Amino acid sequence: MQKNTSVGVGVPMQPHQTAGVVHGPFPEDICVLVHNIAFPEKRDEALTELSKMRERSPELALVVWYSVGTVAALLQEIVSIYPLLFSPSLTLPVSNRVCNALAVLQCIASHQETRHLFIKANIPLFLYPFLNTQIKDKPYEYLRVTSLGVIGALVKTDDRDVITFLLKTEIIPFCLQIMETGTELSRTVATFILQKILQDESGLAYISATSDRVTAVNKALSSMFTKTQQPSPRLFKRIVRCYSRLFDNMNLRDFLIRMIPDNVRVPSPSYKEDNALKRWNLQLYSYYQESQSPQYFLPPSHADYPPLG
Repeated sequence: MQKNTSVGVGVPMQPHQTAGVVHGPFPEDICVLVHNIAFPEKRDEALTELSKMRERSPELALVVWYSVGTVAALLQEIVSIYPLLFSPSLTLPVSNRVCNALAVLQCIASHQETRHLFIKANIPLFLYPFLNTQIKDKPYEYLRVTSLGVIGALVKTDDRDVITFLLKTEIIPFCLQIMETGTELSRTVATFILQKILQDESGLAYISATSDRVTAVNKALSSMFTKTQQPSPRLFKRIVRCYSRLFDNMNLRDFLIRMIPDNVRVPSPSYKEDNALKRWNLQLYSYYQESQSPQYFLPPSHADYPPLG
């Protein structure tokens, strides 16, 4: 049977925390691994094991956050490879080690009790250099995708404070850049982050504030369609949901109708069986009718589409 241990030794009680939150029983293996992060010679193995158990051990976020020096050690791992980000000398083992550190941070970003502390400490800013890299080799792409995963964990909660933080720290240009130049996976996660930002009223207002911002977002969304390649159904849904949310701003509709790619107006037959996309197609057609610009749109066959609602 697995032993439990109090985190009182490795995780001192914080003045503003109750004894139940900080000193509750935690699995001994987690506490030992978190303790080992403090020792450089044990850190790599500890990070590898913790990254594997983060999904099944939500209490890991509390142990990591409140243990002395652990978050600082994780940030040390991250900043140590900054000098390698703009040269082709980053190796896969080094990248994987930092990705494991990012995965541990992701559990903090996901946890209800540590999420606000995470953004209050400005920790996401340490990830932005990974989003700004242009090299497409695997070590750099792994860092981008894992960093996007941390941001994705933040926005998944539909927390207004998170959206405000991301807007203030200008995450959107990084997302748009990745949407234009990244791999299918990184594009999908970046588009998901944009979608979640747009779903918040403050996010929609931010992007709608200037034509330059709307144009930049449309350019990034449009760039994921090429003559030789269509986005995956998963990514296509993200793109459609972003456009759908932009169309919620009535002041943008006439502008967007002239800008939206043909591939979104008339989805590929491979998406024909998706009811959500069919509803969007009908809704989009209604927008075109309202704007008196039906010439931009090929009307759908209404018999093939379910009713809106």
